[in-house]
Amino acid sequence: MSNFNLAQLLNQYFPKDQAEVDCKNRMLQFLLKHPDCFERFLQVGHFTASAWLINRSGQKALLMHHKKLNNWLQLGGHADGDTDLLNVAIKEAIEESGIDDIAPVQTTIFDIDIHTIPANKKDPEHEHFDVRFLLRVQSGVDFLKNDESNELRWIDKSEASLPTTEASILRMFHKWCSL
Repeated sequence: MSNFNLAQLLNQYFPKDQAEVDCKNRMLQFLLKHPDCFERFLQVGHFTASAWLINRSGQKALLMHHKKLNNWLQLGGHADGDTDLLNVAIKEAIEESGIDDIAPVQTTIFDIDIHTIPANKKDPEHEHFDVRFLLRVQSGVDFLKNDESNELRWIDKSEASLPTTEASILRMFHKWCSL
């Protein structure tokens, strides 16, 4: 996927709320302004890709408690130069869940978000321009926790199962529940 294809995907995406409208506009501007926007070394920010990963039946979604960020999040990570963000989302979901049989439910964007990552020992504060895809586990295999997470947890379509009230997670949760 080239920068043009990401621009095309973003242009075809219909935001669900004002936060996503703002993200879409900022993402398109960022894509035009920074040719190296898929590289982690771009200190102002960079594109990342995430997965709202559902189980084979579609009744559960997998969240991780991220060690460094100390938050419950969807699976995902840095593009590291790969402009095919769907591919990045699949790769990250496999790496972070230990499940290797994952496929897209759709190849269009599921959700978008821009969020600030706090400064750490290696990097200054910066933004993640996160493009999210809806992915499904194709087998009955369960997850294996890796060293990036404190915990992985399947949630169901009940808000009581959500371990967070973070707005973008809630937005993805409600999108999933309405499928």
